[in-house]
Amino acid sequence: MKLIALQKLTGTLELVSGLHIGSGNTEMHIGGTDNPVIKHPLTQHPYIPGSSLKGKIRSLLEWELGVVGITDGTPLGFKHIDRIDPAQLEPAKNLLRLFGGAPEGGNHDSDLVKEIGPTRLAFWDCALEPGWIEEMNSRNLLLTENKSENMIDRIRGVAEHPRNTERVPAGARFEFNLTLRVHDGDENLLEIVWKGLRLLELTGLGGSGSRGYGKLKFTRLELEGEDKLPELGKVRFSAAA
Repeated sequence: MKLIALQKLTGTLELVSGLHIGSGNTEMHIGGTDNPVIKHPLTQHPYIPGSSLKGKIRSLLEWELGVVGITDGTPLGFKHIDRIDPAQLEPAKNLLRLFGGAPEGGNHDSDLVKEIGPTRLAFWDCALEPGWIEEMNSRNLLLTENKSENMIDRIRGVAEHPRNTERVPAGARFEFNLTLRVHDGDENLLEIVWKGLRLLELTGLGGSGSRGYGKLKFTRLELEGEDKLPELGKVRFSAAA
């Protein structure tokens, strides 16, 4: 297996609704929010971790392929391959090629690990676009917003359990970067990448997606300088999507 190319996909992710990716902060600050977003430790600017993008897109593609029931909800790995329906076998192997599948214990099939090879995709953390930061600073606006929510008691009609959630507001723009290793023998892996990015647009990212958070869209997508945004519009799904 030979590495024949390293391709870089760059783009712009624009938020359509407020995004919350939690920081896991366990401290409560006076006057602060209950649920802060993750921020860069030096700049204190919010960002999208590459791990969040990778996990969400991988999960969506596993659902789309129909293998989540086979893996009992865990990420698809080498140990699941022998339980995959023959019709789904090659697509499942392609997911392992793209996202990786750490060998589980000492019982993995070494021939399969050799066949799959190294993980092809490398997701990068997405920083806010400098232009958007300058735009917000020039208008004396903050880079995040606090959204207040509560629960309504159905009988008494009163609001209970008030809480504040920090979000990156709609309109924020992030720099998207993704690196793809191409090995001899790889086929149609980019088609899976386009499908994963389109699923991300359709479902959103981060917490509280069922309440309207985290909707986003790609406004620019280039592969080695070539416009690839139209590829997302060509994606068709065999089932519900």
